[in-house]
Amino acid sequence: MDAISSPFLSGGNLLLSTPISKSRTAVSTAICSVLAEETPRTVKKPASRPDADFPSPSLSQRATPPPAVAKGSSTRRVEPSVPASIFNAFDDLINNFINPPVSPSVDPRYVLADNFAPVDELPPTECEVIQGSLPSSLNGAYIRNGPNPQYLPRGPYHLFDGDGMLHSLRISNGRAVLCSRYVKTYKYTLERDAGHPVFPNVFSGFNGLTASAARGAVAAGRVLTGQYNPANGIGLANTSVAFFGDRLYALGESDLPYPIRLTPNGDIETLGRHDFDGKLSMSMTAHPKIDYDTGEAFAFRYGPLPPFLTFFRFDKNGAKQPDVPIFSMNRPSFLHDFAITKKYAVFTEIQIGFNPMQMIVEGRSPVGADPSKISRIGLIPRYANDESKMKWFDVPGVNLVHAINAWDEDDAVILVAPNILSVEHTMERMDLVHALVEKIRIDLKTGIITRRPLSTRNLDFGVINPLYVGKKNRFVYAGVGDPMPKISGVVKLDVSQEERRDCIVATRLFGPNCYGGEPFFVPRERENSDETAAEEDDGYVVSYVHDENSGDSRFVVMDAKSPELEIIATVKLPRRVPYGFHGLFVKESDLSKL
Repeated sequence: MDAISSPFLSGGNLLLSTPISKSRTAVSTAICSVLAEETPRTVKKPASRPDADFPSPSLSQRATPPPAVAKGSSTRRVEPSVPASIFNAFDDLINNFINPPVSPSVDPRYVLADNFAPVDELPPTECEVIQGSLPSSLNGAYIRNGPNPQYLPRGPYHLFDGDGMLHSLRISNGRAVLCSRYVKTYKYTLERDAGHPVFPNVFSGFNGLTASAARGAVAAGRVLTGQYNPANGIGLANTSVAFFGDRLYALGESDLPYPIRLTPNGDIETLGRHDFDGKLSMSMTAHPKIDYDTGEAFAFRYGPLPPFLTFFRFDKNGAKQPDVPIFSMNRPSFLHDFAITKKYAVFTEIQIGFNPMQMIVEGRSPVGADPSKISRIGLIPRYANDESKMKWFDVPGVNLVHAINAWDEDDAVILVAPNILSVEHTMERMDLVHALVEKIRIDLKTGIITRRPLSTRNLDFGVINPLYVGKKNRFVYAGVGDPMPKISGVVKLDVSQEERRDCIVATRLFGPNCYGGEPFFVPRERENSDETAAEEDDGYVVSYVHDENSGDSRFVVMDAKSPELEIIATVKLPRRVPYGFHGLFVKESDLSKL
């Protein structure tokens, strides 16, 4: 599971939660927290009690107050205003007495342990290739997004609440340069300049009516006293990266996209907040689908108010086309990802939704599972002007958070995706989640749904050759959950097999206590125009991998065609890269367009 900066909470009601207050002291046991530290730390993750070692700087490391801005910024620190100090004190009261982080799922001492702990920004830094050599056709940049809180939280914190940080490995002629930079969202820059958190923590601030009301009141007070303007965006941009219309975007589904660019030396720059000439006024998915053949991008947004789902697309030049509101989805549901074919957009309305009674009665998050709900798959023509031709199909027990691919086949639509078997744990206990990759066939004439599991292993973060999005493909590369969200290796599945047996045809495990993230497939570029077209699996599978024994991180390149996903190159990174969410490889010819 990746970040879900949910529009349920951020887009529909800006005043449901408030920020976790932090002063600038160094003492880890004080009420307030400190700026995330650059120096890597090895922190023991608590096994049974949430009050074990907390990954905060020691007194010797923080003998003086830390700067209020990220490393490399020239913004000077300012003292909090009187209204800010007052509301910071209210935040302390809420976080320490009204709603302290009791549950391990929102306790920062647990959530930010080990390689989930944040790091400081890293300017472009040369890396060492310690095994093999980087392929000559692998020129460009691998950029992965993920949560990295600017301030270590003292109150409740969920993994999805962290500020977005991009970790880019720029590869050119066999050399590699690593750079880590925050996405300079409105939230990040305002809090950096203020020297303390101002915005709500969306996912961890709604555990109970009393806490939500208290945090909502503080948030309202901050807005009314001019500490921030929610119209400028409240999102984190911590989920993924997408390239379409000759622009590169950092994405999070609670805000507009943030265009970014890479400088020639490998640095990362945020270019602002993009509304596509005023045509995108609200949030959009962090998983747009790009049709390689047409250059179009397809996307959607969802939220707590009707229409609960809105579909739209961008033409090959990146111009947004009109919204298509979908009112036939008649209750707010969690829709993190979707798929496209050459004819349709494919949505899944799953058992996770918005349930305010869960917050009022049970003191839990309003976003959770509803076991009585019947899941549905919806198909809408991808060039539809309205929802008149939208079709819904009941599919009990299907809970697809991510989609791998879909395609048209005769009078049917085929969908390949991991199905969450333990959906009740999705938000709070990801380590108990088991995802089973399924191949689902939707007969458009009869309405009959047939499902076939492709493997019994716990697999998620599945990717394909991006040239095959929306078209029939054969191979899928997926991360092995051990447990989720840690990824202990990568498997290759042959989804074309018709026999009812495990479809895994290749496996690469990273080793004891070594974990990566989402794999990404990079097609091998032809050396010259006379070379025959490459096969679907002719390319490389890349990922960041962290060794929890040594504390080192590396970048690995695997041969996607080899029977064991052979590692053909390993790059030692100058410092650890925290676990994160989704990434993208952008080839050099596309980087030059930015």
